[in-house]
Amino acid sequence: MREERPVGPLVEGWRAPPAPADLHLEGRYAALAPMRAETHAVLIYRELQGLDWIWDYMPNGPFGSAAQYHRWMREAEGRADPYFLAIRDKEQDLWAGVASYLRITPDQGVIEVGNIAFSPALQQTRAATEAMVLMMDWAFGAGYRRYEWKCNALNAPSRRAAQRLGFSFEGVFRQHMMAKGRNRDTAWFAITDQEWPALKEAFAVWLSPSNFDAEGKQKESLSDLTRLVRVASDPSL
Repeated sequence: MREERPVGPLVEGWRAPPAPADLHLEGRYAALAPMRAETHAVLIYRELQGLDWIWDYMPNGPFGSAAQYHRWMREAEGRADPYFLAIRDKEQDLWAGVASYLRITPDQGVIEVGNIAFSPALQQTRAATEAMVLMMDWAFGAGYRRYEWKCNALNAPSRRAAQRLGFSFEGVFRQHMMAKGRNRDTAWFAITDQEWPALKEAFAVWLSPSNFDAEGKQKESLSDLTRLVRVASDPSL
């Protein structure tokens, strides 16, 4: 007699979501638009110029000139995967960074965020957080089931950012790849569609103007708000 073996639950009514295309996402603090070299390269390079450390864990860069950065952006802007967005901090009226969706797999409902390059002017701002939230919201609203964040395991700021944003730690893939000729162990994080509603509420609380005092200091930290939703924390933090 055949032994019963456990199998996963059926995914009822599944339809593959669309791939991102011509996205314009806007919130209270941030606005995202399809990255275009003619529109964004000079403005963003001005904010990144001379900051070679930003590219330490990136597959591209550093860039020695505005022309070199413009060339990279021109080559990247038309790709379907990774699909790049430029980010504007509305409070500063400043185009100050880029991020992308990548490893986009609609038939499995999986999408990743990465290639995040934020200038110091954008880092640790409400706009930076909201930009990530807007990208999540589009993905889950479109029907994706899993939203991933992967980074070099040595990149402690990226690991902290993932956990703060509510991504659950899923482990380290040893010798996952080589990056710029060096070994890369990769830390994996993810959010699922089942976790998204609670995280979305946490983001709404944190991004509310009432969560900040007159000097812009937060009253409740985002890490505290997302801690209850994460199913696993990064033991390195």
